Amino acid sequence: MNTSALTQILQKLTDAQQLPGVSAFIMGPQGPVFSFHSGIRNAAGDTPDEETLFGIASMSKSMTALCACILAAEGRISLDDPVSKYIPSFHLPGQPDEACTIRHLGTHTSGIPPMEPLEWSIAMNTPGRMEDPDNIALCKTAPNSMSTIAEIISYIADCPYPLLGAPGEIFSYSNEGYAVLSYVIDAAAGIPLEDYMQQHIFTPLGMTRSVLDNGIDTARALSGGNITSLFEEDGPQRTCDDVWSCLPPFRGCAMVKSCSRDVARYYQVLASRGQLNGEQVLPEKAVEMLIGQAYPLLDVPVMCMGLKKRMFHDHVICEHAGGLHGVSTMGGLLKDEGYGFAVLCNHGDKDASPLLYAMMNAVMGLPLSASHEWFHPLHAPFSADSMLLGTYMDHEGLASPVTIQIEDNHLVLAKKQRTMSLVYCSGARFLAYLPGEADPAYHVEFLIRNGHAWAMRLGTRVLQLSEE
Repeated sequence: MNTSALTQILQKLTDAQQLPGVSAFIMGPQGPVFSFHSGIRNAAGDTPDEETLFGIASMSKSMTALCACILAAEGRISLDDPVSKYIPSFHLPGQPDEACTIRHLGTHTSGIPPMEPLEWSIAMNTPGRMEDPDNIALCKTAPNSMSTIAEIISYIADCPYPLLGAPGEIFSYSNEGYAVLSYVIDAAAGIPLEDYMQQHIFTPLGMTRSVLDNGIDTARALSGGNITSLFEEDGPQRTCDDVWSCLPPFRGCAMVKSCSRDVARYYQVLASRGQLNGEQVLPEKAVEMLIGQAYPLLDVPVMCMGLKKRMFHDHVICEHAGGLHGVSTMGGLLKDEGYGFAVLCNHGDKDASPLLYAMMNAVMGLPLSASHEWFHPLHAPFSADSMLLGTYMDHEGLASPVTIQIEDNHLVLAKKQRTMSLVYCSGARFLAYLPGEADPAYHVEFLIRNGHAWAMRLGTRVLQLSEE
């Protein structure tokens, strides 16, 4: 592997996005393979390193899912147990209580539609960000503080939006599902998820710079001061603060703090079927439940338990990204090859995937810039544009319409005052491009029934057609 060339392209990609601070790491079967650290971790200009603590946001989900799989491997639960066995108050509208299982929560197939509670929870429980206009608007719409799992479960049960389908029918990414899963693990393990994750993942893997912190105080103490600040863009200006998102019921959904070395180690052990230095530190059965043969292997990503899996140039890749205020991350592994990868950045709303894929390409012996795109334009028209037209509603945070219309005889997607051209790929799949951009802004797939789309999958969320 040409580490000099890899360092150069990572720096180029970092500069292109103007990322303030980046820490990236490759861990191989024999130990560290490569590391890259660039920029600043705080307003004082200190540099990040392999021990700098970053938020990893939704990359936390696979660790929570792994806790469920370890409990299942130990025979203490079944992934096909109904959620109501552990949380009797959990109900999905119109479904029997037995319908939704632990597996459905872990694979985002519960039928829970995109909804507001995570954004409400951040807005209502994060001191120091109340002046933000979006937070002010969110607080005005929140029915309660969204500070307890009971409040989330109550909202799911009385959700004003219809389920996407019966549990198991539709994949749609759900933060609320993982909030509930966190409390299922509490009940099944008999100890808090925070303790179970520490005892069964962080300690046996030697992840000494990792913590599931329902806040920031524990992580800040663990860091010894080597922790990032949080950067965001505010119009033409870049802001920096230390106001970490607080979203109490969403612990296992987004609250792990870690460093690039630890995260790469985590993925490396998964890639080695739970082994570290020849010792079985995770149950092999648990790793199989997480990302194994139960989930089909395709050229497009398939959601396993908290990780997406896909085939790429005869390699099996598992991956996941994360994002919160001041956090943009991505990590993954080459399954059964013993390589784990982590890219951590301290700026919100950035894309860490180009850096991750360059590192993966280096290990796979491919050109560093080899594309990982899985939708491919057919350069042919779609035969039924009229079936797709309409407004689809995104209810995560402030309600946001996504409109599909025809302009100049071409399908376009309009979202938040941005209009994107839709390029047909296959089936009912499209790529959405902003004007002048070479890379797509979204993967789009329409779900068609009775002659018209009833929903669209925008990225990983299924948005239903508005009836208004």
